[in-house]
Order: sequence, then structure tokens, then C-alpha cells
Amino acid sequence: MAHVSKRFKKATDGVDTAKAYDVAEAVKLIKSRATAKFDETIELSINLGVDPKHADQMVRGVVALPSGTGRSLRVAVFAKGAKAEEAKKAGADIVGAEDLFETVNKGEINFDRCIATPDMMGLVGRLGKVLGPRGMMPNPKVGTVTMDVTQAIKDAKGGAVEYRVEKAGIVQAGVGKASFTEDAIVANVKAFVDSVMKAKPSGAKGTYMKKISLSSTMGPGVKIALGSVGASSAAA
Repeated sequence: MAHVSKRFKKATDGVDTAKAYDVAEAVKLIKSRATAKFDETIELSINLGVDPKHADQMVRGVVALPSGTGRSLRVAVFAKGAKAEEAKKAGADIVGAEDLFETVNKGEINFDRCIATPDMMGLVGRLGKVLGPRGMMPNPKVGTVTMDVTQAIKDAKGGAVEYRVEKAGIVQAGVGKASFTEDAIVANVKAFVDSVMKAKPSGAKGTYMKKISLSSTMGPGVKIALGSVGASSAAA
């Protein structure tokens, strides 16, 4: 039988794992139990009724969280000439072309978000095996392949979160920190859920949004009532 620490036992005390809580109540429960010595990340997990193996059931997108993420992201930009200079001025942490390709191709990834101008995608595309599994491949659908590198950098550093459904039909993301106010976390949760709802693919059949749960890095998971975040479990 697995050992349960006293701290985790205390954190789960008073949490009904079978109950789906109103989002505000769920956030309150999570925040009050985030007692680690570091600022725990508040993590959202959504179970979707899709099979990502089928192209018409893929769910991906980007959402600007109104309260930010609480993280300081390092941004890399593949660009040349004037666009490279623009990226540097906009606050990109790493800017390059062939030189950056060589570094990344060796597995040296010292950034959290990757942006590229369209003309660089012939080069960046060859990094699919390195960036793809990490969910860092630039994509025009989420605004990371663009000529407007200034806006893309601003979005990445200002709280934009990319998401992509995993093999088991789950979308996960950090939606803030335990130090955030309850209202700030609730606003981020609602914005994220709304974005996933709007990203519903054409091939999704039956119940699209099945379950939503919230947790902190070291704390228990709490189910959220779909209706309290404007989501619907109704079949398509």
C-alpha cells in the first residue's frame, strides 16, 4: 500500500473527491491547501471526448489569460534581418537563424516558447523531431508563425498559454500561481475553458467536455462543476 504523507493527508482533509464544486469554491479549496515552501502552480486539467489520432478531432489553440500566468517565459525567435532586430527590441531572449537551428538541433533548448517568421519555416520545419514532442513547434494557428513578431513576443510574455490535447484526450495547463487572488485564478480558469470550448473540432461527437479538475503542484485535485465555468457536457 502506498504511503500517504501527513502533509498530503492534511491537504485532502475536507475535500470530497466525488463532488464537482462551483469554480469559486474549488479555487478557495485549492489555494487554502497550497502550503508548500514555494509558490505552487495552479493546474487545470480537462478531459475531452475526442480521439486526437483523428485529424478532425485535434484540439489546440492559444489563450491570453486575463490575470497572466505568474511565470517569466523565455522566448526564442527564428528571424533574419529587420525582423531579427525587431524581435530583439521587443524583448525576445534568443534570436537567430541557422545558428539557432544548430543549437536547438543539438538538443540545447534554453527557452519556453518558440516563434518564427514564415520565411524561416523551411529551416525550423527540420526541427520537428526536437521541438514537436515538447509542444514547441511554431504554428500559424496559435500565432507563433507570424510576421508580427512584436505582438507574438508580447503575447507570450504577457500570459498567452498554448495548449494541445494529449493522446488520452486530456488538455492540461498552468493557469496561475497559488499567490494569485481567488478572483484572478477564477478569471483565468474561465478564460481557458472558454477557449477550449471554442476550439471544439468538427469531428467531435457525443460529449465534448467530460470533466474539469483543478489542483496545485503539491495538492489534491478538485473537480469543477461544468456549468460554473460556462461549459456544457451536453452531447453534440
